[in-house]
Amino acid sequence: MGEEITSLGGIHISPNAVATIAYHATLESYGVVGLAPKNLADGIVSTITREPSRGISVHYKDDQINIDINIIVEYGTRINSVAESVANTVRFHVEKALGLRVTSVNVHVSGLRISDTD
Repeated sequence: MGEEITSLGGIHISPNAVATIAYHATLESYGVVGLAPKNLADGIVSTITREPSRGISVHYKDDQINIDINIIVEYGTRINSVAESVANTVRFHVEKALGLRVTSVNVHVSGLRISDTD
C-alpha cells in the first residue's frame, strides 16, 4: 500500500504525508482544540521537532490504510459528535487527496481543555 507502479515509474506515498493531511483535516473539525502525543516519548520528540503529524499514526497493511488520531476536545462540546466529525473529515480529506480508500479512522480523546473566554 502507498505504492503504485505506472508505465512512467513508481509512486510512493509516505505515511508521514498521509499523517500531515489528517493533521490539517483534524484541526478544521469543530470542537478540536489540538492534538495530543501518543505517548511520553512522542511528546518529547514532537516538542523538539515540531512535526505536523504529532498525535497521528498511519499504518499500511496490504490494501488497507488505518489512521489513529489522539485529540484534545473543547470542554462543553459533545465528545461523541466531535469524534465522529473528526473521523468523517479525516476520511474524506485523505481519500480525496490520495484516491485510495481509508479502512478505519480511530479517534482517541486524550483530554479536555477549557478555552479562554476573554
